[in-house]
Amino acid sequence: MEFRRLGRSGLKVSAISYGNWLTHGSQVEEDAAHACVKAALDAGITTFDTADVYANTKAEAVLGRALKGQRRESLEIFTKVYWPTGPGGPNDRGLGRKHIMESATASLKRLGTDYLDLYQAHRYDRKVPLEETMLAFSDLVRQGKVLYVGVSEWNAEQITQGAALARELRVPLISNQPQYSMLWRVIEEQVVPAAEHEGISQIVWSPIAQGVLTGKYQPGAQPPAGSRATDESGGKNMISRWLADDVLTAVRSLKPLADEAGLSMAQLAVAWVLQNPNVASAIIGASRPEQVAENVKAAGVTLDADLLAKIDAVLDGVIERDPALTVTP
Repeated sequence: MEFRRLGRSGLKVSAISYGNWLTHGSQVEEDAAHACVKAALDAGITTFDTADVYANTKAEAVLGRALKGQRRESLEIFTKVYWPTGPGGPNDRGLGRKHIMESATASLKRLGTDYLDLYQAHRYDRKVPLEETMLAFSDLVRQGKVLYVGVSEWNAEQITQGAALARELRVPLISNQPQYSMLWRVIEEQVVPAAEHEGISQIVWSPIAQGVLTGKYQPGAQPPAGSRATDESGGKNMISRWLADDVLTAVRSLKPLADEAGLSMAQLAVAWVLQNPNVASAIIGASRPEQVAENVKAAGVTLDADLLAKIDAVLDGVIERDPALTVTP
């Protein structure tokens, strides 16, 4: 496993991290979730990412039980706050002080730990003063409940404003967690330069575009039974944007390039995002342990410039680059 420094901080994370969105507490049974976490640990993954909203808090609880008995100092445990949890009361969402402080306490309990290595604002909250949000994060840091702070899907302007306030409050703001893949490159034009300037790294999600970049979805064919594209509980909606025939046809043309590099298509996709020097870690999910074992082989792989150019040529016309598509509720 390769390890990379997160932002300008002293924290090192595994280049491939394990995330349990859309899996733990919902898509897979708990024993399967535990098996996937064990496979991640066996593969050298030390960084685990979750969020309180995943399966309405169940995913955190499953991850906490799966990691029970592991040496806490050898792990980096990340979670997030913003989206509604619990019964959905007026203060059960957002980045107001009350929700942040209560959510952090609840996440710690579910994860079975005294502190979080990284606590992330899951989205930017336009309805709460940024000063209130950052002050709550700074208090959690000073209380020892949180070591570092991050954000998720913030645009360049929001990252710049947050970083300025973080410096003023002496908050260690070190990361952003955006969607990023060969197909979805909206962070490259604005977010990455802003983050680099502020000493912030990317921890990217969906590096294989919800499974589309594995090549298992074929143009003109029905999605495989049991795949994410058939999951009515949430996966189907997320993957639908990639199931157009022109996208799937272009993705199919990546297979010879993956073969040339001696990689599976999934490994090629994960290795591709890790070529970006501002990416500290790529989050993979899994419903089976063998998926973890396969994808982790992308760590430490270098793709040469010629191969990267061929990938761009194959996908030309289906790549999304518009920076305005960064998620900002």
